[in-house]
Amino acid sequence: MSPAAPASGAPALGARRIVVALAALVVAAGTARLGVWQLDRAAQKRALQAALDTRAAAAPLPQAELATDRVAAAEQHQRRILLQGRWLPERSVFLDNRQMDGRPGFFVLTPLQLEPVPRAAAPGSVIWVQRGWVPRDNDVRTRLPAVPTPPGAVQVAGRVAPPPARLYQFAADAEGPIRQNLDLDESARSLGRPVLPLTVVQVEAPPGGDGLRRDWPAPAADVQKHLGYAFQWFALCALVLLLYVWFQLIRPRRRRPPAD
Repeated sequence: MSPAAPASGAPALGARRIVVALAALVVAAGTARLGVWQLDRAAQKRALQAALDTRAAAAPLPQAELATDRVAAAEQHQRRILLQGRWLPERSVFLDNRQMDGRPGFFVLTPLQLEPVPRAAAPGSVIWVQRGWVPRDNDVRTRLPAVPTPPGAVQVAGRVAPPPARLYQFAADAEGPIRQNLDLDESARSLGRPVLPLTVVQVEAPPGGDGLRRDWPAPAADVQKHLGYAFQWFALCALVLLLYVWFQLIRPRRRRPPAD
């Protein structure tokens, strides 16, 4: 009896197995790399959170040392500070679609003309103060509450912060007190005064109160978010490898008929 000829589909089957193995290897390596990247991002966020906590516990920042450029300003976020100056209440801005405890309302921001002027800052420099939150009028959307603003020289206790988070807007904000976002550079042109590249979140109400809520959330670096993403990528990597082992190695052997 002549030897049996090799099955015609054997080369194609072997090539397919090689392609499947390479695909599984590429996907597993890619997902594992993404998981490692997310772990690295989590480590960076831990370092950022530690820096924020250190700044929050540091001594108050002297007004004279307020940053005048964006790079230096980022290094001062969360520092406590006691500002001295005069409010410019007629230039107050109400940022729309801001929530507190799930209620829609406005963030109230008012520029404060600093006195004395910080070192390296131009005369007449102002800083935007995030004074607090007020609810929106349920009947008339554009009706704004009267926010008492002390005249003359004032002191404002707060923490250095970046501007409020930007929200999506369909068109450029119109001139007026109600805005969707605050652009510091544009506000400098509008005010006709130099504006420092940071803001201050007010943490204490003035004497007599002003009706604003100041339940500001503590800044968080979102470490857990990156750890969750890393878990998902590593889980996907493990799933790809398990599926490959099952369908390409274990299952074919279980289906193979026993030898006589």
